[in-house]
Amino acid sequence: MSNLASASRFSHGHSFHEGNPSAERKTLIVVIITAIMMCAEIAGGWIYNSMALLADGWHMSSHTLALGLSLLAYAAARRYANDRRFNFGTWKIEILGGYTSAILLILVAGLMLFQSCERLLSPSPIFYNEAIALASLGLVVNIVCAWLLRDDHTHGHSHDAHEHDDHGHEHHDLNLRSAYIHVITDAATSVLAIIALIGGKFWGADWLDPTMGIVGAALVSFWAYGLIRDTSRVLLDAEMDAPIVKAIEKSIASMSPRAELTDLHVWRVAQKQYACIVSVVAEHPLSVDEVKQALMHHHAVAHISVEINANLPQSTSLK
Repeated sequence: MSNLASASRFSHGHSFHEGNPSAERKTLIVVIITAIMMCAEIAGGWIYNSMALLADGWHMSSHTLALGLSLLAYAAARRYANDRRFNFGTWKIEILGGYTSAILLILVAGLMLFQSCERLLSPSPIFYNEAIALASLGLVVNIVCAWLLRDDHTHGHSHDAHEHDDHGHEHHDLNLRSAYIHVITDAATSVLAIIALIGGKFWGADWLDPTMGIVGAALVSFWAYGLIRDTSRVLLDAEMDAPIVKAIEKSIASMSPRAELTDLHVWRVAQKQYACIVSVVAEHPLSVDEVKQALMHHHAVAHISVEINANLPQSTSLK
């Protein structure tokens, strides 16, 4: 019975992510608002012959799709949260949604660049008053959407001593961050469009309209790169430079000379939680329970697997 009691003490589920229903709900609202504004800007850019406004509209269309992907990722992660096929939960579905959104941002930047260069070489008249009004409306819509997502974009952290070791980096909801970046890039391209249209109307600088399209493409690419970098780290389990790794190594080192760390693997399974595989060599009898107890105080470690090897004398040979 004691063995069964010990086993039950360390048994647990593999769903480490509780989801983000507030972010899911707000993302749905933003998708609806963005889709309506997208249709208005594309139609307006086409009718009023504004490349900056049309680019902003097509940019917003990609965001509508990307925001929809973020919403789908939330729904899928929630639906399959208890599916045994997912070894460490469904959180990475949300990360995959963020990564896909970033790829879409790169494609949109390329389209904006192509259309802007084309318009720069072949300028055509623009209906400035109507285009400025529509671009201004687009900016207001983007500000409202960013406001809706603002509370969930930044997460507070505990100030417990161990939490400082475990959470040296900020852990955002990367799926929501992708939605937030899409909205912010929309706002930025709206501002650029307004500047270009005002410059063209009052100073006759028609070249500003396609030039701002090029600047917008560069800005979108920059933000997309940052999102691809952050989501790729999680998808590829490139977490061995996270502060929690040093904290685990320090905890095992404190057990010396009873145990010596020989191998360590750490990867993220939720926004603020990690799983780890620890391999130690021991000269004296050492239990898995003792190693786990040494790591239990790290709140970021949600799943621990321990391997203990005997430190055999050099003269001993294995056959």
